[in-house]
Amino acid sequence: MEATIALRLPRDAASVPVIRQLLDAALRALGVESQVREDILLMLSEACSNVIQHATASDDYMVSTELFSDRCVIKVIDTGNGFDFSSTRAPSPTSEHGRGLLIMRALADDIRFTSRPERGSVVCLEKTLRFVQDAPGLSLLLNEEHVRHDGNGHVRQEHARAR
Repeated sequence: MEATIALRLPRDAASVPVIRQLLDAALRALGVESQVREDILLMLSEACSNVIQHATASDDYMVSTELFSDRCVIKVIDTGNGFDFSSTRAPSPTSEHGRGLLIMRALADDIRFTSRPERGSVVCLEKTLRFVQDAPGLSLLLNEEHVRHDGNGHVRQEHARAR
């Protein structure tokens, strides 16, 4: 099974809790561990907040989330002017802003940025899913012969999915 959630949202701060709640409900229903859900929701919030703050030529943006096998892949796509991700600098230690990219990089297993000048930007975040024991996601998303329990109530996939 693969699950996809795709929403076109207004470039408004009120849209962030909506997509967070939808994705959290889906991850919770599948039995994804709470720490993994929290990481995913924080990455999502940071990516959406960057669009809201910086994609000035864009009236809306799109969030697409795909859940398959042991992965959650989030794409946040805006239609602004594009952004040169290679020119970002680390914020100063006392700065109250500018930590979003650092947070996303710290939490994501894989992160990719694509700038499309005059057509916007795409942030692609990937995170490995871990499930609680007897979670519905085990039978729905994972192939049971690749699943093992680690003795701490965590479920992991034995063989990493080929990239």
